[in-house]
Amino acid sequence: MANLKLNHITKRFGKNILAVKDISLEVHDGEFLVLLGPSGCGKTTTLRMIAGLEEVTKGRITIDEEDITNLPPWKRNMSMIFQSYAVWPHMTVYQNIAYALKLKKMSKKEIDKIVKEVAEMTDISIYLERYPNQLSGGQRQRVAVARAVAVKPRIFLMDEPLSNLDAILRVYMRTELKEIHKKTKATTIFVTHDQSEAMSLADRIVIMKDGEIVQTGTTDEVYHNCKNMFVANFIGMPPTNFIEVTITIKDGKYNLVNPDFKIILNDKIAHQLKDYNNGKMIIGIRPENIMVADEKDAIMKVKCLLVEPQGSHQVIVFKINGKIAKLVISGETKIKPEDIFFINFKQEKILFFNYESHEEI
Repeated sequence: MANLKLNHITKRFGKNILAVKDISLEVHDGEFLVLLGPSGCGKTTTLRMIAGLEEVTKGRITIDEEDITNLPPWKRNMSMIFQSYAVWPHMTVYQNIAYALKLKKMSKKEIDKIVKEVAEMTDISIYLERYPNQLSGGQRQRVAVARAVAVKPRIFLMDEPLSNLDAILRVYMRTELKEIHKKTKATTIFVTHDQSEAMSLADRIVIMKDGEIVQTGTTDEVYHNCKNMFVANFIGMPPTNFIEVTITIKDGKYNLVNPDFKIILNDKIAHQLKDYNNGKMIIGIRPENIMVADEKDAIMKVKCLLVEPQGSHQVIVFKINGKIAKLVISGETKIKPEDIFFINFKQEKILFFNYESHEEI
């Protein structure tokens, strides 16, 4: 497969639109890397520059140290899978997969062998004589994947390939793509705005915002060690609760004080904040890290405003200092709207952010 490097890549459209701003990134051989971010963050533009479908305004792209920045798409030996499937409607599934192999002047015997191998890998062997209009969306997407795998490219590029599928099929196809990646050991770059999709597929996630890379890391790293409030808010569902607090020190103990609660920090966490010299900060606490507690162990009393049942769990909506907050509890725990209950935070899971910059502390 291949090792890909982006070296200070910039993309401008005209004079006023800066779509990608001086990003550098290495994608390792055999890695499944996901570019994640909201619409307009530059992730698809980055993918299209890698594919050669967009010119690079500034910077270099290399594969295994070979400069491919100015190579046309057909000389880069990459396969791209699009959101719209892009399978040829006038060709059977077999012909769709075989087409690129014919262009390579392969023998009929070799083409037949490869087509049947990838069809079996993608579970579409029984559809080889059908036309795309006779297939479901998930089946057509498998055809697109099979066609991409057949040519044995150096790199697979996937631009939101599951976004046209229904929710159940999307989850199923994630598993399929993961299995195919495991079999092919292919270097893969996958673009999505769906954070659950990114977390289920990626070896590493690259989070983008406004044309820049905000954070790169494994699923655990971007979830538990967020670089700033944007990442903490973007990763995780329901989103992180953000609460303004003031730090006070009393009897040698660090306290986080809000009009609705006071948290006495343990020594380990207090040590992390000893050099923070601003009296205010913002803490982030994920909904699953807020616990329903006994009154004696609680930091505050709250009223349930709304319950969002999710089957295996439920989301409880309440307020902290007048702002909406959410916690997640088991579906078996019974809390109803208007119920009064007590809560506490898992201290080791609290995220700390600078009050002005919103960067992690």
